[in-house]
Amino acid sequence: MPQNTIPVNAPLVPDEAKTYVLDCLGSGWISSAGKYLAQFEQEFAAYVNQKHAIAVCNGTVSLHLILAALGIGPGDEVIVPAQTIISCLDAVLYTGATPVIVDVEPDIYTLDPAHLEKALSPRTKAIMPVHIFGHSADMDPINAFAGAHGLFVVEDAAEAHGARYKKRICGSLGTAASFSFYANKLITTGEGGMVVTNDDALAARMRSMKDLCHLPGQRFHHAEVGFNYRMTNMQAALGCAQLLHAEEFLKRKQRMGRRYTEGLAGLRGIVTPVVRDWAVSSYWMYGIRVTPEAGMTRDEFRRRLLERGVDTRDFFWSLSEQPLLATHPSRTLPCPVSERLAREGCYLPSGLALTGEEIERVMDAVRAVIG
Repeated sequence: MPQNTIPVNAPLVPDEAKTYVLDCLGSGWISSAGKYLAQFEQEFAAYVNQKHAIAVCNGTVSLHLILAALGIGPGDEVIVPAQTIISCLDAVLYTGATPVIVDVEPDIYTLDPAHLEKALSPRTKAIMPVHIFGHSADMDPINAFAGAHGLFVVEDAAEAHGARYKKRICGSLGTAASFSFYANKLITTGEGGMVVTNDDALAARMRSMKDLCHLPGQRFHHAEVGFNYRMTNMQAALGCAQLLHAEEFLKRKQRMGRRYTEGLAGLRGIVTPVVRDWAVSSYWMYGIRVTPEAGMTRDEFRRRLLERGVDTRDFFWSLSEQPLLATHPSRTLPCPVSERLAREGCYLPSGLALTGEEIERVMDAVRAVIG
């Protein structure tokens, strides 16, 4: 990799983070109890307009925790979109349920509600829409379908901190929602995640299950299998500091997205992101497609950019083509859109620490490669 390569992501760590983390260290409460955990949960719940937020150790387990707490297990089916990270598939498989993989919308890359009827079976228990790359799924038809058939809606909002659907914040649109705080997210705790819900009983069950299912008033007595999915107080301290800057970070991402869209408009073979008129995207990552009109493959495009000091990442490989499906039960509908996206899609440097000068360098490199 050339020197001075612009990375795909570099986080911003505000000054308050150092103060909070040092305070946490000084208090001695560095594990899974302490004031910052309660504060982070309360403030994040308010941020996404939900009654309950429960901190966990990463985004993948947050999805599993929701499904497990909803009682989803062997014999059940969960509908998931093909264009997403493997964590969504894994979370379903952890429960013993069967994932049903459906294609996504060709412009915004989220679960296409038009495929839900074909995916439905008597065993279907939940739908898992993913707000991919910071753009919300079209939730009204998804929720209407779920309501008509008595299904849970489990939002994967890992990439959509601050994004909105028809003026409602992502994470407040289903039965429960999952967030990730990995280092490349708008709010980060290094690793970490959160589940949110308005359902009191579901929240209580998830809070118990994520901490080994101790019986009420009888610590170290356990009547069912639980999980050790706890977040540390140190991570929560970092999260509290990040959350202070959530709106500032969101606006920064949106400015990046708008500048990229303006500067890359009209380039041969480059398809830039679409934002539907009902959505407010958080531009988690600025994803483009490199189509045959570019005169090169996506992989060749990425190689040439790297030679010019610009790092990129592929889109997720379509769940419909994951090798593990050969050995795990699943049901897959045709997914031509997701499979094309996996071969054409990549995202440009999009981290919060990216400067305006670096954005111009990235766009100059893209123009030079396309010619």
